[in-house]
Amino acid sequence: MKNVMKIFTIAILTLAFSSCRDRATEKRLADVESRLAQLEAKQPAKFSANPPTNAPTVSSTPETKPEGPLAEIKYDNNTFDFGSITEGQKVSHTYKVTNTGNAPLIIQNAQPSCGCTVPEWTKTPIPVGGTGYVKAEFDSKGKTGMQNKTITVTANTWPKVTQLTFRAQVNAK
Repeated sequence: MKNVMKIFTIAILTLAFSSCRDRATEKRLADVESRLAQLEAKQPAKFSANPPTNAPTVSSTPETKPEGPLAEIKYDNNTFDFGSITEGQKVSHTYKVTNTGNAPLIIQNAQPSCGCTVPEWTKTPIPVGGTGYVKAEFDSKGKTGMQNKTITVTANTWPKVTQLTFRAQVNAK
């Protein structure tokens, strides 16, 4: 049985290495081979300390809320409906942001869910009680049907990430 497993493992590795020379794939296959050897020896698996570079990294300890005063982001509305628009039309909406926390609010990034959306945001610190914005411009070129998009906003708040959403019914020209 052991020899069959080794032959099977060698065959898989040979096939994988000959079909793809990707370093991340090689690393994953080496990890699988190592785990298989440990299972055959009835030892607990020890996973690689260095995950493949294209794999998402997951922290084993959850982030904790920072101590001290924090900014707090409040949106006038975190969802918006453009209604029906025609394919190729560009539309935009500005989400109003208010800092309801105890420290200046700094919006570090606004990441759209796809390339058809371009975000803009207040780049300067928003004082306590002050207002700013996150603007979303949606280009419906090549899009038809119901479109649901998000913008992930990262700021010096807790939690660090919030989401804005919008939708549009895009009708063909």
